Amino acid sequence: MAKFQPLKDAVAENLKDGDVVAFEGFTHLIPHAAAHEAIRQGRKDLTLIRMTPDLVYDQMVGMGMVRKMIFSYAGNPGVGLLRRVRDAVENSWPQALEIEEHSHAAMANAYEAGAAGLPFATFRGYKGAGLKEVNDNIREVTCPFTGEVLAAVPSVRPDVTFIHAQKANKRGDILVEGIIGVQKEAVLAAKRAVVTVEEVVDNFDDVHLNACVLPNWAVSSVCVVPGGAHPSYAHGYYIRDNAAYIDWDKIATDRARFTDWMKENVLDQDETVFETRVQKLKGDA
Repeated sequence: MAKFQPLKDAVAENLKDGDVVAFEGFTHLIPHAAAHEAIRQGRKDLTLIRMTPDLVYDQMVGMGMVRKMIFSYAGNPGVGLLRRVRDAVENSWPQALEIEEHSHAAMANAYEAGAAGLPFATFRGYKGAGLKEVNDNIREVTCPFTGEVLAAVPSVRPDVTFIHAQKANKRGDILVEGIIGVQKEAVLAAKRAVVTVEEVVDNFDDVHLNACVLPNWAVSSVCVVPGGAHPSYAHGYYIRDNAAYIDWDKIATDRARFTDWMKENVLDQDETVFETRVQKLKGDA
């Protein structure tokens, strides 16, 4: 059952060195505040999973926290490369990074299989694709009923999943509105789940048509962190900080500049800085 607690405590209790962890979000509701707290706590030897790694995984890789990354797209959306990820893969800085790349369809099915407690996912895919030639975890299975040859990948079952959402009620149920990625499956597949939210309300009124409610029994911790998705957006609360994504490309290009930026903007801060950044973003809009 979900309990309400400060983000610092939730990360300390739920994320351990060596864990398999998902920080999921799709286009918006990306859990930057939770990832920054994990960086401040110096977690090591992590396996990061996410369909669309962007700035937040670039930062975690650049800080030497990550042993392996499992994903289906990696980039600074609308801008270009993840330069810290590339440096780790090509030059082992600050340490070597193992990568396991899949298609979006494979990752979505792997999360769903994990949520169902299954050992692998099977689906139609990868036919004619070369990705399976460099990924040993893409295999084939023959349907026992039709004889059709299908793709198979291991299910995704994180030790802990972190997501950001708009609201929690006082029971600890979670409301996710707007674009829904695989947050539901990522939470249900995980042993533990930490959710940062914009606010706590009595009831979920005027719910958006495209919404998802996660029950409190699927959530370990709820942390109130206004602005916790910045620089991504939170539908109904604040817009995407496009300038931050553009600036990141310059910051991440140089190792020294990256290190200085992380100290000033992550290591020397706490989660309260996110609300300040969002208020500034609203003022500039």
